[in-house]
Amino acid sequence: MARLKVFITSDGLTDYVVAATSKAKALAAWGVRQDVFKEGQARETDEPALVKAASAKPGEVLRRPSGTRDALARIKPARATPAGPSKAQLKRVADLEAQLSALDAAHDAAAAEIDRRRATLDSEEETLHARHEVARAKLDARLSAARRGPAS
Repeated sequence: MARLKVFITSDGLTDYVVAATSKAKALAAWGVRQDVFKEGQARETDEPALVKAASAKPGEVLRRPSGTRDALARIKPARATPAGPSKAQLKRVADLEAQLSALDAAHDAAAAEIDRRRATLDSEEETLHARHEVARAKLDARLSAARRGPAS
């Protein structure tokens, strides 16, 4: 069985102590990803009070105000998050999905109405252009006749 070692680090306000078999396990217990040992922010300690307290609870992170000799206190574990969304979150998501669906349906209906109006206007525009061409041809013919003068 591996020998327990006691490691200590500080954030400037609080000292964090843990008994673990390796530096990697100490980092994991502290929840740190970077190697604070390499940066000189953590170290192994042989201070009797720390060794005694941490060895009694291996793997558990203990804390005390930084730079003091106060007794170590247990860190409260992080509150567990629920495994999935709550009923309220599920209801809110369902309501928002329904609103989104209704919005999309209204948009599609409005776009269809615009397309219908556009088709009607296109048909009216074609009719208007055809009438204009017929009327213009008649007036052009009359203008040409008027320019030639009275029929002789």
